[in-house]
Amino acid sequence: METKKTYKILTLILIMQWALIQILAQYPLFIENYYSNGLYIYISKFSRFILSWIPFSIGDLMYAFFIIYIVKSIYKAIKTKQFNLKNTLFKIGGIASVVFFIFQLNWGLNYLREPLYYRLNFKKNTYTANELYGFTEKLITKVNEVQLSITHNDTVVVENPISKKEIKNEASFAYNQLQKKHHQFIYSNPEIKHSLFSLPLTYMGFAGYLNPITNEAQVNYLIPKNSYPATVCHEIAHQLGIASEKEANFVGYLAATNANNTYYNYSGYLMALKYCLYEIYQNEPDKFDTLKATLNKGVLKDMQQHQDFWQSYQNWSEQFFKIFYDSYLKANKQEAGIYGYNKVILLLINYHLTEKL
Repeated sequence: METKKTYKILTLILIMQWALIQILAQYPLFIENYYSNGLYIYISKFSRFILSWIPFSIGDLMYAFFIIYIVKSIYKAIKTKQFNLKNTLFKIGGIASVVFFIFQLNWGLNYLREPLYYRLNFKKNTYTANELYGFTEKLITKVNEVQLSITHNDTVVVENPISKKEIKNEASFAYNQLQKKHHQFIYSNPEIKHSLFSLPLTYMGFAGYLNPITNEAQVNYLIPKNSYPATVCHEIAHQLGIASEKEANFVGYLAATNANNTYYNYSGYLMALKYCLYEIYQNEPDKFDTLKATLNKGVLKDMQQHQDFWQSYQNWSEQFFKIFYDSYLKANKQEAGIYGYNKVILLLINYHLTEKL
């Protein structure tokens, strides 16, 4: 009886928590100063300090346990025929209340912080087609240059000779370089892990994710090696409290392209180029074809291999999981949802108005 009462109280607290979040969302500067640049810094450092020495993902094990628990509970209810809808709803509400509290405290409140373009004093809140075309042309030049500097042949695909483990370990040095230019991106107690669910993640269409409960950066170890450095940098950005996907893309790009590692540079520039070309393709296919024709053949082959990799894993469930993730992002004040990844273009154009590409 006491357990049922506890679930009811926790369900009520869940409603109160949700209401509090709606209020806090109106005060992004408060969240920025006292949570994102205050409490969260200590929480994230502590989480990484405690878990960084463990070679596998504790967060993934937690997810696995949770799934097993749900399946076992459903099986038990069906077998014993002791299913009570009211009690079950309160139990779900009680568990959700605890998870919601931990999620918001450990990481989720970062969704409510000030937009990054405020903190970096960016002036533009939109861009013209010509600005996009001009920036894309500069990116193409940069990608071609880096590809040629690595391969010495514009028709050859970049082949990174070091392992993904070594690439992963290099990420902290990339952020050390970025920190010299932008002091707010300090990364200590590095902790990047390969997801135990990399194969399911690939079928779902995801390259990585941050576990908001344990603050572990998870990277899908199956993804193509040339996109791996930029993905690692993206997930580290989330660890630093950058919740928005477009902002994590932007910070990941900065880390990869500022690294003293040409393979990281190539990965960062290529990631940005793909977003720009996709945006142009959606609006002006003829311009897309013109720009695409100026890419080195080795870069084109690389992009095709990347596309072939993801297409080989496409299935009906991918769309379902992306709809779910889209809803999750929108519920956390990310209005663009899953399409927010491509919004990185505005940040990139703003940044390179003052910083030479």
